[in-house]
Amino acid sequence: MRPQTTFHVITLFPEALASYLNASIIGRARKEGKIRVELYNPRDFVLPARGEHSEKEQTGYKRVDKRPYGGGPGMVLEAGPILAAVERARGRKKNVRVVFFSAGGKQFTSGQAKTLAQKSRHIILIAGHYEGVDARVQKILKAEEISIGPYVLTGGELPALVVIDAVSRHIFGVLGKRESLEEERVASSAVYTRPEVLLHKGKRYRVPKILLSGHHKKIEEWKKKH
Repeated sequence: MRPQTTFHVITLFPEALASYLNASIIGRARKEGKIRVELYNPRDFVLPARGEHSEKEQTGYKRVDKRPYGGGPGMVLEAGPILAAVERARGRKKNVRVVFFSAGGKQFTSGQAKTLAQKSRHIILIAGHYEGVDARVQKILKAEEISIGPYVLTGGELPALVVIDAVSRHIFGVLGKRESLEEERVASSAVYTRPEVLLHKGKRYRVPKILLSGHHKKIEEWKKKH
């Protein structure tokens, strides 16, 4: 079975994504071939500069960051290895979307996730780190800048997982028929299960009576209000 969507993640820390990608719904979707996730480490695309062999490079460590021009704290990821990794991911594929994570990017929404699922066969996610990625990468690739929220993270691995999860939910068969319909049908964020009466520290917490009524129309109205 050919996957409907393949996610290509450019990351220095592929091990940071592994546990989530192999677990629960996303892990099952991968095993069943409904989605595919490929990881590319920029370190694998480093070409040592002539005459520049540091002690780390001589021991097999491949450096991908340098000090920023103009000064400033931290290190910046070099453009070369990132561009080479993206080029490998892109290959000769068609219908490829390149995403660049930025705190100043467009806010990522469920609607955008649905659009990506429907219109993109291949999604390349660039997970930056340290003080960021050389700005020329985004310019060269014309990558779409998105943000998962109004805050700054230490790396792009979590945003990449957020996008993979959110997009995968809109891919046919990943959630299953019942769950797929549920996302459109359930408007309430308040959900309940058994027991009907929960005893906790001497207090009784009951399930709202309307949910026990069996009156589907009224239940749906209640959910919309909550």
